[in-house]
Amino acid sequence: MKTLKGRIWTFGDNIDTDAIIPARYLNTSDPASLAAHCMEDADPDFMKKMRPGDILVAGDNFGCGSSREHAPIAIKAAGIACVVAKSFARIFYRNAFNMGLPIFESGALHDRVAPGDEIEVDADRGLIRIGPDGPPLTIEPIPPFMQQLLTDGGLMGHLARKAAGRAERSPA
Repeated sequence: MKTLKGRIWTFGDNIDTDAIIPARYLNTSDPASLAAHCMEDADPDFMKKMRPGDILVAGDNFGCGSSREHAPIAIKAAGIACVVAKSFARIFYRNAFNMGLPIFESGALHDRVAPGDEIEVDADRGLIRIGPDGPPLTIEPIPPFMQQLLTDGGLMGHLARKAAGRAERSPA
């Protein structure tokens, strides 16, 4: 997995899926429509200010609440490179990988950064660096099989790639 580098947006603890993508927009599963309202209830101007490649940094229990897959879809479709939080709600954690959104847990990062700081996340080595010369923070690297899910665009992309590989190998 490549190194992710971007400007950060910080959010606090217990950011629930309704703050990530409000329920009033769940009448669609179109990624672009969901992205237009990403983080709207947490920061109404978020989509006007963020740039593709930016990174969300949050406190504890990010993605709590309902188990909707719309939340990681909205974040990914908005162009967010990854989310780094002190902890994630377990269902959001699984949904993020299923939807192809890279996420990382770091208990230390949130309290060491400010909105607009730039960080670099090295998923292979399990390191986060604040700014170009900052000391690295250690995070748990993403296991290779989970990285493959992300590379394939999520679980459905991964299954499609595997099925295509089996079809190519099958005798005619």
